Amino acid sequence: MQRDYVETQYSFRPVQEDKKLSFSLKTLHKAFHLGGLKGDTLIDIGSGPSIYQLLSACECFQEIIATDYTDQNREEMQRWLRKEPGAFDWSPYVKYVCELEGDREKWAQKEEKLRRAIKQVLKCDVTQPNPLAPVSLPPADCLLSTLCLESACKDLPTYRLALENISSLLKPKGHLVLLAVLEDTWYRVGQHKFSYLYLDQKSLAEVVKEAGFDIEWLEETPLSSSGALYDGQGVCTLVAQKH
Repeated sequence: MQRDYVETQYSFRPVQEDKKLSFSLKTLHKAFHLGGLKGDTLIDIGSGPSIYQLLSACECFQEIIATDYTDQNREEMQRWLRKEPGAFDWSPYVKYVCELEGDREKWAQKEEKLRRAIKQVLKCDVTQPNPLAPVSLPPADCLLSTLCLESACKDLPTYRLALENISSLLKPKGHLVLLAVLEDTWYRVGQHKFSYLYLDQKSLAEVVKEAGFDIEWLEETPLSSSGALYDGQGVCTLVAQKH
């Protein structure tokens, strides 16, 4: 299933032709590389089997903690970290981000830097007061979550509670970087169809504020639904600071 996910979502077309993924990488570059978010520790909530979302962050944080609910997703990431034969090839994404940073040819060094930065790959359950239980970590400087909470939450109250739960992992005045598909109700992995929490930009901004964050910036771009993979109408990145 996890290999189906990466093959379905990330091998569909070149990065620059995939509006959702190219927007995601550009706005994450804006948040970290251009926006000055930096610190000692970043926790990625719901990493899935993917590493593309961490390519800009690894230049700005000394330590990255990747997390996911499923054993299979965590193992798929570990395969890439260990350079195992058959691990998914993320190099097109790495080269794309390196080009944003001004040097496409340094992609191999970027991969190694990210491998060194990811110190742990932990189980995470955003419905729990301590999402990383039984592990307890010092509060992080930054939380990142891309396309995760909408899959884990059935409605807006659950979504708000999940935000409050992950906020417990963040220092006061720490930052949240959140990326979500808007006006989406489902996505497909191989032959399997999964539900996705419907959010528009207004409801997303409101629930983030209600969970104890001040939004610093928010950027959205429309999507022409891919039809076969999801029915979302837009994708949004926001950066917010914890009260």
